Amino acid sequence: MPFCGAGSKGKAISIVETVIIEWLSLAIRWLHVIAGIAWIGSSFYFIHLDLSLRHRAYLPQGVQGDAWQVHGGGFYHIVKYLVAPSQMPDTLTWFKWEAYTTWLSGIALLVIVYYLAADLFLIDKSVRDISAGAAVAISVASVALGWLAYEGLCRSPLGRHDLTLALVGYGFLVLLTYAFTQVFSGRGAFMQIGALIGTIMVANVFVIIIPLQKKTVAALRAGREPDPTWGEQAKQRSIHNNYLTLPVVFLMISNHYPLVYATRFNWLIVAIVLAIGPVIRHFFNARHAGRASPWWTWGVAAAGMAAIAWLSAAGPRGTDTGALQAAPTLTQVEDIVLSRCSMCHMAEPVWAGLASPPKGIMLDTAERIHLHARLIDLSTVRSHAMPPGNVTEMTGEERALLAAWIASGSAR
Repeated sequence: MPFCGAGSKGKAISIVETVIIEWLSLAIRWLHVIAGIAWIGSSFYFIHLDLSLRHRAYLPQGVQGDAWQVHGGGFYHIVKYLVAPSQMPDTLTWFKWEAYTTWLSGIALLVIVYYLAADLFLIDKSVRDISAGAAVAISVASVALGWLAYEGLCRSPLGRHDLTLALVGYGFLVLLTYAFTQVFSGRGAFMQIGALIGTIMVANVFVIIIPLQKKTVAALRAGREPDPTWGEQAKQRSIHNNYLTLPVVFLMISNHYPLVYATRFNWLIVAIVLAIGPVIRHFFNARHAGRASPWWTWGVAAAGMAAIAWLSAAGPRGTDTGALQAAPTLTQVEDIVLSRCSMCHMAEPVWAGLASPPKGIMLDTAERIHLHARLIDLSTVRSHAMPPGNVTEMTGEERALLAAWIASGSAR
């Protein structure tokens, strides 16, 4: 991926630096995925376990319930205490480093991919003409302030009413998503709302859940009765994390799909995802709790995905590709692609920081332009994903001409 400073071609970066940054990005992304799997997996498991516990007559006082499970050829008998056992064990396993590692590696990726390449991936001057420094400052400040606002809502009287808090929180996240799409590129806006939600989730672990668990353990070991509200607060934040997980996963993979992030109603697509993610989790939570399976949730999820597909077909914002001229010639198309795209998509890119064409796609000859016509249509006509941040200043007329070429069938 290219790393550019100010200006259209950016600051020269050596091939060695480019390779180091590329491999560093890969290593951190791999760590991010591994840690995310561990965090999400443990979170889903304990939600399932908590909901599947059954109270039985033979259980001692103070035990909420137990569960029998089988895995890997062995049987497990799991017991949950309402507060803690009468005799504290010598060792306890704390589930926290999965969350911390996911967030730390995610922040590292945010810096490497978006902040160091702000001109390409964070900024779109057709959306908001701001400097890279200003975009990074807004990004950092909005994550911090967004988390503080969420924390304030949870600690306010509203926090005692779970449903109302959830609805207000949903509206808050949708409003922020819309605001981000008015400041950053589509890809940058999706990254920003994903980073905010991820920060909220890990802060729930770091600021609320783990500290309250430690206070409970300390109180028990000192022979004091723990405050029951500690468990209630931790449980509330754990439930928030449970319902936010699927939307965050969607946002993590969305940067591979320009019809999602680089189209006119990208903010509304996020709003739908923020709704159907918790709906899907509700289905599994109900099943784990032994209640009747709410199959209607899949109908809602399917309708939501259909709505996303329809909205993504509305095309990019700010450009009318409907008013198209007669089928252009391949020469006209070639002139546009060579002047706006080929400096990156050629055997030896001339864009600073690129050692090879992104994804191995070359657009430096008429034959290769024909070969990749579908990708040109997807990333440049049906969305404004390319050129990233419109750094080469492709005009609306040029996009319309490419659309006419695609529509005429000449690209087939």
